[in-house]
Amino acid sequence: MSTAITESIRANSKSTPRRWDEWKRGIPIYLMILPGFLYFIVFKYIPMGGIIIAFQNYDPFDGFLQSQWIGFDNFIRLFQDPDFWGIFRNTLVISALNLFFFFPVPIILSLLLNEVRIRWYKKWAQTLLYVPHFLSWVVIVSMTVLLFSSQDGGINILLSTWGYERIELMTDPSYFRILYLFQVVWKEAGWSAIIFLAALASVDPTLYEAARVDGASRFRQIWHINLPALRATIIILFILRLGHVMDSGFEHILLLQNSLNIDISEVFDTYVFRVGINQGEFSYTTAVGLFKGLVGLVLVYLANKASRKIGEEGVY
Repeated sequence: MSTAITESIRANSKSTPRRWDEWKRGIPIYLMILPGFLYFIVFKYIPMGGIIIAFQNYDPFDGFLQSQWIGFDNFIRLFQDPDFWGIFRNTLVISALNLFFFFPVPIILSLLLNEVRIRWYKKWAQTLLYVPHFLSWVVIVSMTVLLFSSQDGGINILLSTWGYERIELMTDPSYFRILYLFQVVWKEAGWSAIIFLAALASVDPTLYEAARVDGASRFRQIWHINLPALRATIIILFILRLGHVMDSGFEHILLLQNSLNIDISEVFDTYVFRVGINQGEFSYTTAVGLFKGLVGLVLVYLANKASRKIGEEGVY
């Protein structure tokens, strides 16, 4: 018995320096992770303590501890608000546009770029597609206003000169969702395709060679090799996007919003800004934010559970 104990002590003493050496080799990796770790701690986890004001009649002068506790009154007020269902519908419609129309575009774009064989052309195409991502929404919406303003927009002046009717792109509510979707696709599709291109780069080239030997066309190679290679990435990104289904893009929508299209452009993000910031309803709009987060959490949980049932790894 004593011999076994002695051997285990010796083994532990030998493994300790080995573990220390492994930890030292990992220091550069830990340092790379540290900024992201601190970002989530400071800007994501610590602010979660402020959720408590959703259950209070928060007064900045009284603080978190002295403000009046009112329970679920803010949530009851939210669901009884006559504007709630309209805002909820607008948010879901815009999120549906993002999920079912914008989400597939980067996938298709990455598949097309992957088929380009001329290297310099592929690099230039990727660069041109990435550039809009770095433009501010202020710049993009301002360009749209300059071109399609009712009175002095460049496009409308030309149409009027040529005898055609003006396009009321910024004031006609029926154009709002189409304009929103077009701008999102133009700005973000190229940038969002990067992760899918990275997944395609990891495909074994011998699979393409074997497919060509078997007589598979380009389309068949995409269908039987590229899409299965992207499946796990697509599922994970789709699940993560469901977590933001109640986030519609505050800055973009706020810039496009005006008094003529507010009935279909008012979403939870702009509602929180208008009521919470402009009117000082901090407790109420915190309850709105908590409601949004709970909806996203439930959708992520259900989607992750469904993905695991069909044999995929999911997010967790």
